[in-house]
Amino acid sequence: MFTIDAHLDLSMNALEWNRDLRKPLSEINRRENGMVDKPDRGKATVCIPELRKGEVGLVVATQIARFVSEGNPLPGWHSPEQAWAQTQGQLAWYKAMEDAGEMVQINDLESLEKHLHLWLFELPWSYKPIGYILSLEGADSIVNLSYLEKAYENGLRALGPAHYGPGRYANGTDATGGLGPNGKELLKEMERLNIILDATHLCDDSFWEALANYNGPVWASHNNCRALVNHNRQFSDDQLKALIERGAVIGGALDAWMMVPNWERGKSNPKEMDCNLEKMIDHMDHICQLAGNANHIGIGSDLDGAFGREQCPYDLETIGDFQKIPNLLTKRGYSPTDLKKVMHGNWLGFLKNAWKE
Repeated sequence: MFTIDAHLDLSMNALEWNRDLRKPLSEINRRENGMVDKPDRGKATVCIPELRKGEVGLVVATQIARFVSEGNPLPGWHSPEQAWAQTQGQLAWYKAMEDAGEMVQINDLESLEKHLHLWLFELPWSYKPIGYILSLEGADSIVNLSYLEKAYENGLRALGPAHYGPGRYANGTDATGGLGPNGKELLKEMERLNIILDATHLCDDSFWEALANYNGPVWASHNNCRALVNHNRQFSDDQLKALIERGAVIGGALDAWMMVPNWERGKSNPKEMDCNLEKMIDHMDHICQLAGNANHIGIGSDLDGAFGREQCPYDLETIGDFQKIPNLLTKRGYSPTDLKKVMHGNWLGFLKNAWKE
């Protein structure tokens, strides 16, 4: 079944992890044997061939670069200009993949419809380019608001104002506080350009302020439920209900610590913690119970987002295993129509509504 993943850090993996994502996964992981600079070396789950095998024909693909002021212990760049330059290197990789025929940018209804026709009716899967919608995870690299229009001209269509910690425009995971004047101005410019607001990673204060100050399309590309895993990274039921009221789609994430409670990063084991794909279905089902339907869930895996098989469901070896999800949903009583909604329909409906004239 044609599948959409609303959150993959492809360019980060290509440039910072130095992975040639055109290669088979076995080759990528073999080349990392013995490397210890990253916790997930040799345990990657995502590459372009596996996306094709798994029929993941459209992804929301990120740019990401954090600014850190002096004293901030998080990794990042020491000026917004450096962060911008990092995102431009990531953009250059996506463009290189386009030139190689591996990917194609999707940025409006025309390109979306053309890509869907290609995947559903034309070439065999082994030759099809992966469509990507460009998203910025954390707005720190937007040096000033004039840079947002530059980013839009380069294809940016979704933006999460914050990532982890305090940001230049909003506060993110593990931080507190609202948007501030720069954040409100950012939202106004996003609304003018019709850039999708990605509520993922906003701390509670910034989340509520963002929803109050932004009238455009809102989604949560990769978020799970606080009711099941009690951490500020997840959304509370009140937040989920607010997103549902705004017509949002919430992408189920496959980072183990977000899926099961009491996970200890670097210590816990997926098998021992009984972390499997069923746990993502638990989070999806919780959202459906709040909504009263299956119209607001999708996949936003975050696979290889600085973690690999050591910290994802034990029954997932590669992103191609997404094709196990329909059967798991069927066992929970979801209809064939619901399966299509989860695998691609809800994201497509959201995009068509957001991008209509």
